[in-house]
Amino acid sequence: MDFMQLGLISVLCAMTALIANMSAAVFHDGIRPVLPQLFEGNMTRRDAGSVAFGLSIGFVASVGISFTLSTGLLNPWLLFLPTDILGVMIASRWLAALAGGLWGVLVVTSLSGVNAVLTGLPVDALGALGELGTPVITAFALFPLLAIFTQFGWKAGAIAAVVILMSRLLTIKFTGIYPESIQIFVGMLMLVGTAIHKDIQDKKNGIAPPDMSGLHSIFEERTKRIMKHLPFLAVTGALIAAVSNGGFFAGSEVSIYSLAEAYKIADPAEQDAAIQQVALSELMRGLGFIPLIATTALATGVYGVVGMTFVFVVGYLSPNIPVAAVLGALTICVEVFLLRRIGRFLEQFPSIRNASDNIRDAMNTLMEFALLIGGVLAVMKMGGTTGLTIFAMLFFLNEVLGRPVLKIAAPAVAAILTGILLNLFHVFGLFAV
Repeated sequence: MDFMQLGLISVLCAMTALIANMSAAVFHDGIRPVLPQLFEGNMTRRDAGSVAFGLSIGFVASVGISFTLSTGLLNPWLLFLPTDILGVMIASRWLAALAGGLWGVLVVTSLSGVNAVLTGLPVDALGALGELGTPVITAFALFPLLAIFTQFGWKAGAIAAVVILMSRLLTIKFTGIYPESIQIFVGMLMLVGTAIHKDIQDKKNGIAPPDMSGLHSIFEERTKRIMKHLPFLAVTGALIAAVSNGGFFAGSEVSIYSLAEAYKIADPAEQDAAIQQVALSELMRGLGFIPLIATTALATGVYGVVGMTFVFVVGYLSPNIPVAAVLGALTICVEVFLLRRIGRFLEQFPSIRNASDNIRDAMNTLMEFALLIGGVLAVMKMGGTTGLTIFAMLFFLNEVLGRPVLKIAAPAVAAILTGILLNLFHVFGLFAV
């Protein structure tokens, strides 16, 4: 156990619980619309805490735990969703911060024991779980294309598919750049360009964007509230960038498996190149989420714990932890200062604003698809077709039970359980390694 890691994570969790208690920021997007009722006195902390618990516990139990067990990296679902719950539920700011800090200590101190148990098993389940991330970046790179198909139809999608495929082939043939990064860049350009073109055509045809004049005063009031909490948000951004730079934390489902593989690379130059690729993917993910995060923040006056997620990019690319912390704080400050301008821009182009939901859905769909393939690869590595048989049983059992484990986490959970069952069968002589 690294004491620097323990200290950073415990302070970070204390800080995220504190700002959740202040209704300044939370990680879960679904909790943010509830908090205005809390700080305006229309809801009790007990009721708000119940909502936060109900919205978050499934993600903690499935996505948070399974992603960390399969990669060895901490993640926001495991750290920040519980601090959302603690911060919203506990009345005292200092008690909320203390509870958040204790949660951070508990998570870090328990990891080494869990890791020791899993690595000591006769069937190497932990090593095989690394295969979960193999298809992630390739599949994720297609999210702009899927968003175009969803929002603008098959014709626009077919044109974009041809352009994106050609960009991949030409990148592989003539450069040494990772093709996925070019795919995401080209796809985002086409998505934004298509959205702007549609809005311009709508204006020419006399279709006016929705009138949002009545919301302007609310947006201004909510922006001032976020600005009031900026010092706390900046400190949190500094801490998140610092832990992202430390090599034991990944910011999203896009980066967690790829980072886990990058950190295994022995050659420093190759590792840096791999981390830069991950950072670019995280940057593109952040760009796609700007409309969703900005509009929700302007409507509620509650910011996101990780801001617009660019603190992850800053953390990955910074040369050391102190520089990452400074840049992380500056990143959050710039985001907040630009928040109202982003809102005004999105008011002019409603198709870009609407694209945020399609982008989010596309990312979730592709991650579910990629992790399902990765889960199959992992269990095949663990136990061949026997492993695949157990995995399929568990995966479809979750489906018929109404998905008690979220679909995005189901492959990872099924793969972990498959590894445990294979080891049990080995102990009873029913399965040979």
